Amino acid sequence: MGLIGDIKDTMSKAVFTPSSLLSGRGGLHMAQIILSLVTFLLSAFRGGSSHTYWIYAMFTWAFCPIMTLIITIIEMFKLDIILNLFCLDWSDFATGMAMSSTLMTVSVAITYANFYACRTCLYSWIVIILACLCGLVYTLEVVKDKLLDKKKGSYLAALPGFWKVMEAFVSCMIFISLTGYRDKPALILCVIAYIIPFPILPLIIATNILKKLKKCLPFNLDRFVFIFLVVSVVLYIFAAIMWPIFMFKGNPRPSDCPPSFCIWAIQFMVAFMTYVNLILFTLDLIFTLLGICGFKRS
Repeated sequence: MGLIGDIKDTMSKAVFTPSSLLSGRGGLHMAQIILSLVTFLLSAFRGGSSHTYWIYAMFTWAFCPIMTLIITIIEMFKLDIILNLFCLDWSDFATGMAMSSTLMTVSVAITYANFYACRTCLYSWIVIILACLCGLVYTLEVVKDKLLDKKKGSYLAALPGFWKVMEAFVSCMIFISLTGYRDKPALILCVIAYIIPFPILPLIIATNILKKLKKCLPFNLDRFVFIFLVVSVVLYIFAAIMWPIFMFKGNPRPSDCPPSFCIWAIQFMVAFMTYVNLILFTLDLIFTLLGICGFKRS
């Protein structure tokens, strides 16, 4: 009867509350959705491109407002109360998504400006300004949640979960920068090393968010994460050694190599991001071994 009573009590609280749209949080959500969609449409009307950075930008300006809209609808109908009862820490999830969206929109604003800005490209500058505003409104939500409202995350909005998000984000930046590796077996092995950890990261994040699912697993998730981190560090050490050797041996930087049009600069970006992710995975492993900063020992 206790559980049934809790469910009935929770269901009675799940009511339609359009007034939530008039709050500071609701206003930020509306600004995020509108700015992201306007930026998406303007960039689409500018003309399609096969460039992976443009595709990543379009994905970001579509994914982030969709997730924000879903969060807004759930909070407007007070469905977050039900989700809190059955499967996840809603406050942690919402703040974590805001942090992830901030990471994505700010990075897109930087990369879009790098590749499409020019002195005479007025249309591109409009898109860039809107992209920066997108990053700003998502940043404001994170500042509001973490500094003003003092929200403390349980996983996604805390260091262990957001660290995994950063590892996945850097992996995405590597993937969209990959070029010039197809005729070199050693570099293909590096790509395989990048691919292996990537699909496991969102599974780890999702399982930690969904508390009920985590309890149903037939194995110790923390021990699995530890093994995963060891394997990831080994794979990234291999890539950190092999990619620079086989990509840049006999391939010096051209004398005329602007960042937005130079293939060599993009290949260097892969090497740089490889070292960034190696550092992230290594620190993740060390923090997990020591059980500090909220990381759980296996």
